[in-house]
Amino acid sequence: MYFEEQEFRKHHETGQPLQKAVYEQCTFVECDFSESDLSEIRFGACRFESCNLSNASLNLSALQEVAFHDCKLLGIRFDQCKTLAFAVKFVNCQMDHGYFHALPLQDTQFQNCRLHGADFAEADLRKALFADCDLLDALFEGCNLEKADFRTASNYRIHPERNKLKGAQFALDGLPGLLLHYGIKIS
Repeated sequence: MYFEEQEFRKHHETGQPLQKAVYEQCTFVECDFSESDLSEIRFGACRFESCNLSNASLNLSALQEVAFHDCKLLGIRFDQCKTLAFAVKFVNCQMDHGYFHALPLQDTQFQNCRLHGADFAEADLRKALFADCDLLDALFEGCNLEKADFRTASNYRIHPERNKLKGAQFALDGLPGLLLHYGIKIS
C-alpha cells in the first residue's frame, strides 16, 4: 500500500489500525497511536501534529524527514527504527524516557521539548540543536556531541570525558551540568 499527500485527522488506532504501508508527504493531525504497533511502516517527509504516539512500537519502521509538532512521544524506542536515511525533527514535544541509543542524529533539531530520562547513549548528535529543552536525567554516555548546541537547554548532565564535545556550545549557567561529575560546587 502507498499513501501520498493525504491527511489523517483524529485517527485512533483502536478503531482502525494504521495500515502497514508507505506514507509519503502525509500529515497526521490529532491522531492517537498510543500503545500502537507501527512496525515496518515507512514515513517519508511526513508531519505529525498534536498526536499521541506514547509507547507505540516502531520496530523496523523508517522515519525519513519526519517532523513531530506538539506531540506526546513517551517511552518511544526510536533505536528500533531503520537507521538508513533516519531524519527527524521535534518541536514542542513531550518525549520523556525516549530511547535514542546509538542513533545517527546529526543535525537533529529538538526545540522546546521535554526529554526527562531520555537515553542518548552512543548516539551521534553532531550539530544537534537542543533549543529550550529540558534534559532532566537524560543520559549522554559515549555520544558524539561535536558542535551540538545546548545554549538554551536546561537540566543536562554531560560528562566531558565520556563524550566528544569539541565545538559544542553551552551557556555559562549550564556549566554545573558539565562539572557535576567532578564534585565541583559552583555558586
